Amino acid sequence: MVTDGPPPVLHRPGPGATIRVLLADDQPLVRAGLNAVLTDTTGIDVVGEAGTGAEAVRLTRELRPDVVVMDIRMPGMDGLDATRMITGGGSPAAVLILTTFDTDDNVYRALRAGASGFLVKDMVLDDIVAAVRVVATGDALIAPGVTRRLIAEFAGRPEPSPPSRTLTGVTDREREVLALIARGRTNTEIAADLLISLGTAKAHVASLLSKLGARDRVQLVIIAYESGLAGRPEPP
Repeated sequence: MVTDGPPPVLHRPGPGATIRVLLADDQPLVRAGLNAVLTDTTGIDVVGEAGTGAEAVRLTRELRPDVVVMDIRMPGMDGLDATRMITGGGSPAAVLILTTFDTDDNVYRALRAGASGFLVKDMVLDDIVAAVRVVATGDALIAPGVTRRLIAEFAGRPEPSPPSRTLTGVTDREREVLALIARGRTNTEIAADLLISLGTAKAHVASLLSKLGARDRVQLVIIAYESGLAGRPEPP
């Protein structure tokens, strides 16, 4: 299982609402750079900064941000444990992991902890701003290119035997959609692959999120692999 019990009801900022962001990174220069860019962006407000995982957990409870941008490697409580405490404690905040993806061995653990997606430290700042926006609204939560690299990481791990997850109540069409999500397909690509409308593709994704008790698309990828539904990924 990805989570214990049903996922929390996630509050998303309404149209025109300011997105409240908490930055958690032990490097002051990284926080300062992100803070400067996000604060200068209309509709985004940096409500706090944390230099450790424990501080991130405390400030999330106190400040109730919509998005926590979380580094993995921090002194004391790291970003993985902090993410687990935030998402497992019923916080509505979406956690974006800030990581050097190619070298970090903790990606799978971060997703299991409830992270909603990834920011890579060498991304251009405009892409980081865009990622904060889409996560805050509950839309596409991971860039397809990053998703495909993530899936390649999953595929290199030993296959679970037997599958540790069953897909009770999921229709055949929803299984097809779930398999495509696990291959990094966007809603638009899913619609094209299955010859259905974009609205229908979105409806299937929403149904999967509800039926499988997943917070977001990232956890749907995990479920696809745990159930044995996902095959080998296509090359990026």
